[in-house]
Amino acid sequence: MASCQADKYKTSRYYSDSERDTLLTNMITFIYTKAPGATDNTKWEPQFRTFYKNSLPSFFIENYFVAENGWHYFFIIRPVGGSSKRRGVIGKFKLEKGSLKPTEFEETVNTPHLDEEIVRERGSFLFKELVNNGNLDKYLTMQHYIQWPDSTLVYDKKTNNWVNPIAITSAN
Repeated sequence: MASCQADKYKTSRYYSDSERDTLLTNMITFIYTKAPGATDNTKWEPQFRTFYKNSLPSFFIENYFVAENGWHYFFIIRPVGGSSKRRGVIGKFKLEKGSLKPTEFEETVNTPHLDEEIVRERGSFLFKELVNNGNLDKYLTMQHYIQWPDSTLVYDKKTNNWVNPIAITSAN
């Protein structure tokens, strides 16, 4: 029974290994450093795909769930540049019809840089809360669980970047 519950949030429930790698590569394109020479507008161009594919071994989809309303919830563990620490990224998206390309992509929260086991534990908790409640608002002040959003960075769904909240306010 416990293993069935654990499998509920595994990508293998939804995708083959090859499909999972394609999906994760697409997600990396959203959440990771841009490929050298790429911009926000060009990072999806074929010449940059190799950079994101080569980054694949450093990323892991820890939890994944597709809701009946079409939202795909995720918890990815990712590297932190030049450190042994890891970061959790929890969010949601929809899929472009007939493809594995996310649309309406949103990083809901990022964890602080932590040891992988702590990221796994705290990120899994946040992921389940997001799936069950639709938001993580009541946890946003828990700085030992959530680094962003905070007073200095919020997620801009239009640009798919973490930005200063003043930038979003002045853009609207």
